[in-house]
Amino acid sequence: MNASNATEARALPTTMRAGRILAPNRVDVATVPLPVVGPDDVLVRVARAGICGTDIHILEGDYELARFPLIPGHEFAGTIVAVGANVRLHGVGDRVTADPNLPCGRCPECQRGAVNQCHDLAVVGVSRDGAFAEYVAVPERVVVDIGDLSFAEGAMVEPVACVAWGLKRLRLEPGSRALLFGAGPMGCQLVQALKGAGASAVVVVDVAPSRLAMARRLGADLALLPDELPAARDLAPLGFELVVDATGVPAVIEGALAHARPGGTLWVFGVAPGDARVKFSPYEMFRRDLSIVGSFAINQTVPAAVSMVRSGAIDVAPLVSHVLDIERFEEGLEIALHDPDRMKVQFSFGEDGA
Repeated sequence: MNASNATEARALPTTMRAGRILAPNRVDVATVPLPVVGPDDVLVRVARAGICGTDIHILEGDYELARFPLIPGHEFAGTIVAVGANVRLHGVGDRVTADPNLPCGRCPECQRGAVNQCHDLAVVGVSRDGAFAEYVAVPERVVVDIGDLSFAEGAMVEPVACVAWGLKRLRLEPGSRALLFGAGPMGCQLVQALKGAGASAVVVVDVAPSRLAMARRLGADLALLPDELPAARDLAPLGFELVVDATGVPAVIEGALAHARPGGTLWVFGVAPGDARVKFSPYEMFRRDLSIVGSFAINQTVPAAVSMVRSGAIDVAPLVSHVLDIERFEEGLEIALHDPDRMKVQFSFGEDGA
């Protein structure tokens, strides 16, 4: 079924503008056909779509799930404009976002609830075309209503869902003190989430003073440049119960365990290059009762993320630093790659008042 014979509220165009990654480090903006809308799909008119660190890894050719050529974009919000014949729970006019992960539902990992580890995982904006376009088609089963959230906030729900999944993996002990490397948009969400989950203190380290200022604004107890890190010893003289990497930089991850107290945990949250390797002492892991926890993407945590944003548990509005038209697709990627002060870069498609 194509968009023209799906149930729709108004006549739809047959083409749309989209930002594409043609191959590693090759991009363009082109007019392409509207997505095909299957019987179980909805067609969303995109209002906002955000650039994720994963999109940068895709651009640079080091994300294994990516397929080229590709319309990336998996953090988005917009309005349903057409629905397939089997769609029952959503209708034209609904304001929505979506879980971009499309697990098969049949493999052993899906059957035990680890759907983000699906053996045949498809991902909107990674292995199939996504939301850096005027329209995106997604299965109804992954669509989530955003209610009265702004579209800018709605496009931040997916990153919050990553934080929510990591917290479920982590099982943070109340009163824990946390050391967080990275004060970008994900780091600033983690500050708020960790405080909300019971951390008694959160220390943030970053190289960008503007990002550290944002981390302080959003609740960090200390926000330090790397050479100021010794000042954190007053808060945790024996080390931190939790050390978090939100940078994806292998050298940062390798050095992070040294700041954990005995019995502490290193949470690997940032996305490192697929071929990166780090060294640590297995004896130190053994002797000091240390743990390493990873958290990949999201696992059925988008509804929880909507609630977290709506309640103010995580304030995402201050984290949107740049809003561009899709015609400035390459410029937006350059900002996300090279501007040390940028936070979240979003593309606007004109229906959100931007």
